[in-house]
Amino acid sequence: MRKDRFDKKFYLVREDVLPEAMKKTLDAKEMIERGKAESVWDAVQKVDLSRSAFYKYRDTVFPFHTVVKERLITLFFHLEDRSGTLSHLLGVVASSGCNVLTIHQTIPLQGRANVTLSLNVTQMGIEIEELLARLRKLEFVEKVEVLGTGA
Repeated sequence: MRKDRFDKKFYLVREDVLPEAMKKTLDAKEMIERGKAESVWDAVQKVDLSRSAFYKYRDTVFPFHTVVKERLITLFFHLEDRSGTLSHLLGVVASSGCNVLTIHQTIPLQGRANVTLSLNVTQMGIEIEELLARLRKLEFVEKVEVLGTGA
């Protein structure tokens, strides 16, 4: 995949209007990915496509499901140690449409605990900035940091 792929415009196009060579390129790529073809040559032979057409389109046409990936975010919290704080925090996260993947909480020391959450935000109904603002407004949250994002 070219490095500048995401600097380009993308379009969602219905399959029946794609040129035959693009459809066959997608079929060949899938065969290679699933191990149903041992090489590019083998895949293009099976779908009746020239190697030059395959190489022309391979980095420019993608199945929709490979472009839309899960979005992940890892958040770090510094919380007051009070009964129900983690439950309340998770309630805000869940009500925003996030799926909690992992939770790590330290043992509270001096009335404070650290919590790290890894979240799938693919189905989130708000922007990440809005989620962070909601979390920062919680009276027991002393600090929220984004540790990482990605897929």
